[in-house]
Amino acid sequence: MKAMILAAGYGKRLAPITDNLPKPLIKVGNMSLIDWNINYLVKSGFHEIIINVSHHADQIINHVNKNFSELNISFSIEDRPLGTGGGVYNALEKIGNNPFLLTNADILHQIDLKKLPKEVEAAHLVGINNPDHNPQGDFNIKDNIVTVNEHKNDQTWTGVSIINPTIFKDNQFNKPIFNLWDSVLPNYIKEGVITGEVTTGPWIDVGTHERLKLANSVYNDD
Repeated sequence: MKAMILAAGYGKRLAPITDNLPKPLIKVGNMSLIDWNINYLVKSGFHEIIINVSHHADQIINHVNKNFSELNISFSIEDRPLGTGGGVYNALEKIGNNPFLLTNADILHQIDLKKLPKEVEAAHLVGINNPDHNPQGDFNIKDNIVTVNEHKNDQTWTGVSIINPTIFKDNQFNKPIFNLWDSVLPNYIKEGVITGEVTTGPWIDVGTHERLKLANSVYNDD
């Protein structure tokens, strides 16, 4: 199974750090976020990795090529960040026809990726019980099926999922920039074909200065 790391965003909430440095290259402890994620994927048995890049793309490409030259890593280059959906759509030729693992570049976690399903009808989402920074949640998981309430939900999306690329190939998208959650998954959720699971292990979304500080306090001795 292939894996794709979403690493193209601007990281505006971490400005001014991200004015001159892409968020995936921000260090947590002694390694950058992209290093953490590549190493964890390899440890979990993923040996073909795709990374989409846009904001300060050359820095990410040069860093990965220098530090992971022995791995099978390719890049999907975007002239501007295309969003989580547009980024995957732009990389479909590299992804191929089989389900793949999709992960954000700005998370640290210990999700057991080896136990995630290899085959999915549409998608399989990994959620976590709502953290303090997202009390309203994103979805609920009941009997392994993802549902969404209008007002409040119990789980937050970790940024880790298994995606069947057919959900992109079977739909038309009018704009090149779109998000997976808003533009791709809703109809499949309504049909009850998006599965999910809840992780209880460590997970940090390094999306703000506050959570970057938290991540460094957790991983400073690693």
